[in-house]
Amino acid sequence: MLAELTEDQATGEVAVIYAEIRHLCAVPYVSSLQRHLATRPGWLEWGWHAVRPVFASGVAQTAAWNALDSASVQPLPSVPVSTQRLWGLSAQDCIEIRSIGDLFVRVSPTNLMLSAMLRRVLAGDQPSAVAPDDPQPWTPPASIPPPPALVPVEDLDPDTRASLNHFATVVAGQPFIPGLYRMLGEWPTFLGYLATVLAPRFKDADTLAACRQVQQLIDGAAAQVFAQLPPIDTNKWPMPPQHEHPEVLDAMDRYRETSPQMIVFGGLIRDCLLEE
Repeated sequence: MLAELTEDQATGEVAVIYAEIRHLCAVPYVSSLQRHLATRPGWLEWGWHAVRPVFASGVAQTAAWNALDSASVQPLPSVPVSTQRLWGLSAQDCIEIRSIGDLFVRVSPTNLMLSAMLRRVLAGDQPSAVAPDDPQPWTPPASIPPPPALVPVEDLDPDTRASLNHFATVVAGQPFIPGLYRMLGEWPTFLGYLATVLAPRFKDADTLAACRQVQQLIDGAAAQVFAQLPPIDTNKWPMPPQHEHPEVLDAMDRYRETSPQMIVFGGLIRDCLLEE
């Protein structure tokens, strides 16, 4: 697993940046991509201020979210309200589950947008737009509510643990279960449903094509947003040393692989529970 600076550990400029990301992206926490950059001296500060103008104006995150409107993926079988109740899911449970799915649909596109633009800068592309003299304030949408805590895998009963293990993958040579699924450990019947109908989609050609399409749509939106990005003040926020670039690009590549999956699968989870 990549090193991270947690939000309760953040101080000074990093704490300010974390607060700005939460506010401008309308999310309850700072994602692991930014938390990892914060462990590398100067990287989060340079990276955030390099792209901050288009996030402060709302252009970047709005373009990332809107890009998803063109994505196409086969939905999961819908779960009617009567079945939800048979599974022991209350109306409030279903609201919380939908919110978890919505959280990843909200967070991951902005991560892909941010990393796509930083990759361009690291490749030598120079932002050249003229910053407006009087930038207009932007009001973000209402934040997604904080998600439930990640369920400790060791606390689960064997059957729930077996269902959760359908979503295990390998990161840096270690077994890893993404937080999206661990958050759902509180609802074992629904988790079992997802292990049955969603886990097989990880190798489904159409679903994998949808993930690639999401990546391509946000990359295309990022190219348009980049054209509106003014130059960064490198005297105040110098680019980190060249020899550190390959490791950071490698970390970004990991998120470019997993983030489209979180968008697609988060949306499938959010949309499969029918509302009353």
